[in-house]
Amino acid sequence: MSVKDKQFIKTADVNMEVKDVYDATISIEKSVQELGGFVTNSNLQSRVISEDTYNTSDENAMLVKKYQTENTMQVRVPTSRLGELLTLINDKKLFLNSRIINAEDVTSSIKYAELEGKRIKKTGENISDLKTTKDKVKMSDENMSESNSQQLANLNVTDNLKYSTVEIYIKEPKLRIAEIAVTNSTNIDNKYKSDFLYSAKNAFVEGYYLIQRLIIGLIVIWP
Repeated sequence: MSVKDKQFIKTADVNMEVKDVYDATISIEKSVQELGGFVTNSNLQSRVISEDTYNTSDENAMLVKKYQTENTMQVRVPTSRLGELLTLINDKKLFLNSRIINAEDVTSSIKYAELEGKRIKKTGENISDLKTTKDKVKMSDENMSESNSQQLANLNVTDNLKYSTVEIYIKEPKLRIAEIAVTNSTNIDNKYKSDFLYSAKNAFVEGYYLIQRLIIGLIVIWP
């Protein structure tokens, strides 16, 4: 979209389901780079729904995980190529939940920023004509701080005009299952549990020392 004498900050938000989140992520990142953009955030994770272990022998077991993979991304692409990116992203979808595009008209804000810049400059010139006093130093410092803030705001607007921000959320529609070979921990625990004779021996020793402490306690309180 292009409108004469208007300037827009464009953003987009895409929420969709894909066949493979990892493959889609790699494809989107590659497309963004080819269009002259960059990825500012990519948070790919597998959300575990359930996790169960099944013993298959005395030594081995199988860990079965049911999970769903998803990714939340933020990318920035040259505004002139935003439409191309959205088309490329759309090719990866199985189901599109939502696609939101915003175009914020900042024409008046840019004009106001120009006027503010002139005002700050004029104020600085007026301050410089004053005699040097403590108040002049303070006013000069405040005016410079205001000028820096205005310049920073101008830089942010210029950057947002040049690059569009796109928020992307992708997930897989169905659960995946992972089968992982592990050790039979139940059998290992049973293998190293103490036997009856060892436990009885320890109980006899501990009981002997307990009775000894009780007798010493009675002697202490006997008087």
